[in-house]
Amino acid sequence: YGQLKENYVDTGKVKFIYKHFPLDGLHPQARPAARAAECAKDQGKFFEFHDKLFTGSALDTDTFKKYAQELKLDTTKFNACLDKATEKDVLIDAQQSEGSQNGIQGTPGFLITDSTGKVLQVVSGAQPYANFQAALSAAGVT
Repeated sequence: YGQLKENYVDTGKVKFIYKHFPLDGLHPQARPAARAAECAKDQGKFFEFHDKLFTGSALDTDTFKKYAQELKLDTTKFNACLDKATEKDVLIDAQQSEGSQNGIQGTPGFLITDSTGKVLQVVSGAQPYANFQAALSAAGVT
């Protein structure tokens, strides 16, 4: 991701949009983690929270609340958001449905789209940088 961010996102060639695709059957804490990340997003700290989720070892409510403290979020707001998950679940379900409709079957999964949102290519799984370069080049990004 670092190379992609530096060479494509930071240069304005590509817009990176993160969407949730929790695999509930394989990872029972994936959905609660997605909810927690959305609660952090409400306070402008989505990617910082996301990074903690993927570098940490535990995925549970206590850990989510600890991360919120570490990121200096308003923990009262964060905890209330986390406890009232229904609106976040609607968003997560919609994103997961969108991914499924566009060929995403697991995580990570990537959709390369044009400026209108038309899917040009699906990249499945953790792929080397060169595979993303090729996919982006095929989509007309240089």
